[in-house]
Amino acid sequence: MADSNSGQPQFIASIGNQSFANAPLIQNADTDQIVVPDRKSWKNLFAYIGPGFLVSIAYIDPGNFETDLQAGAQYKYGLLWIILMSSCAALVIQSLAAKLGVVTGKHLAEHCRAEYPRGPNFILWVLAEIAIVACDIPEVIGTAFALNMLFNIPVWIGVLLTGLSTLILLALQQYGVRKLEFFITLLVLTIAGCFSAELGYAKPVASEVLDGLFVPQLKGNGATGLAISLLGAMVMPHNLFLHSALVLSRRIPRSVRGIKEACRFYMIESGFALMVAFLINVSVISVSGAVCNSSNLNPEDQASCEDLDLNKASFLLSNVLGNWSSKLFAIALLASGQSSTITGTYAGQYVMQMILSFELPFALIPLLKFTSSETKMGTYVNPIAVSVVTWIIGSLIMGINIYYLVTSFIHLLLHSHWKLVAVVFLEIFGFSGVAIYLAAIAYLVFRPTKESTQLLALTTPESRQMVNDSSSTSVCRVPREDIVSMQLPQRSPTEDID
Repeated sequence: MADSNSGQPQFIASIGNQSFANAPLIQNADTDQIVVPDRKSWKNLFAYIGPGFLVSIAYIDPGNFETDLQAGAQYKYGLLWIILMSSCAALVIQSLAAKLGVVTGKHLAEHCRAEYPRGPNFILWVLAEIAIVACDIPEVIGTAFALNMLFNIPVWIGVLLTGLSTLILLALQQYGVRKLEFFITLLVLTIAGCFSAELGYAKPVASEVLDGLFVPQLKGNGATGLAISLLGAMVMPHNLFLHSALVLSRRIPRSVRGIKEACRFYMIESGFALMVAFLINVSVISVSGAVCNSSNLNPEDQASCEDLDLNKASFLLSNVLGNWSSKLFAIALLASGQSSTITGTYAGQYVMQMILSFELPFALIPLLKFTSSETKMGTYVNPIAVSVVTWIIGSLIMGINIYYLVTSFIHLLLHSHWKLVAVVFLEIFGFSGVAIYLAAIAYLVFRPTKESTQLLALTTPESRQMVNDSSSTSVCRVPREDIVSMQLPQRSPTEDID
């Protein structure tokens, strides 16, 4: 056994109640990881900054901008409280995704692969890939619109340039994850700066903005539907996979203190990044609300506000606030579209939102189950209170998305001009599909969680004695093929294992 005075605790592998005391300590061979110093200091927070900003891009992509513009144009500041509630819920869910990666050393997709049979895994993979393609489409188009606004480049050429620039910028990963994180953070701050300047042009009434943030209200026809869209779009299924993987770019000290510190710092870092995204969304709604409710609108601008989109917003801002306001909006849209195409995250508009609403439970349920499972998380399992709160939040979000999916299908049937036979067949297949969909969700919720390998710190005399007592037994193989990629502590060459 290693010297008990070693500053770094030793680890053994465990599955269920069985320990594998003779399992070797293996150093992670990934040289691209950022090494977090093994010290108790707030300076360590700087080592964790980065993943949260990549995740926050999903909340300020062109799809969200368009939804924000419509919310402000139609209901002024009345739906700002939805953004506040959604951002708080998103922070809780994203923190669970980061915690899963930190504690287990595996991201959510790897856990799903190990947990479910081949058939369900294949379905999960197909849904995720379809949703990734769905989310990229409005982001690429939004970037092309921005290039058109700034440089009069035709939209189709802008689409090609966006794809090319995304491939080039993704090559930053070859020079280290820090370079990509820095670039994305710079784009986020650019968006924040542009909309801060837009607020200076629009000059919304501060008291009305605060009322919209803290006084819940749903006034006007269609406000409930738009509020549901805003709330349901704030937890992105692909962000859960992304965040749980991004945290693995740091090699944290594999000690009880190191793991707890990593979870805490990742939550702080994510909270700051999501706060920036929240302020940007508030700014977009406030600018739209102030402009579309101003008294000097001409009939053409009033018509634009009734059906506001990204392209109309540029001309509207130029007419009402001046040419520089339009340019700032285009720069912010360019930064938003380019960064969101890099991270490949969620945008929920029209048909694409239906695809992503369909896929959300298949990412959210495994995350909630894994982080609430002692067999997965060991001593770092969510407390009962946290589990209850997160399941309530998750159930609310999933319920909203399922409601949107079903009502959209019913609306399609009621307002279609197809022949009666086609409608009947569509109803049969559609409602059968809904039944299968709900059954699949129930399968994920009620399926027992598999036992899995955990890493136990040998920090107590009892645990050290357990290893010494078992030293004469035959070596047990750790039942996990990817154990060599785990972030285990490096053993000093002078240490001897009995």
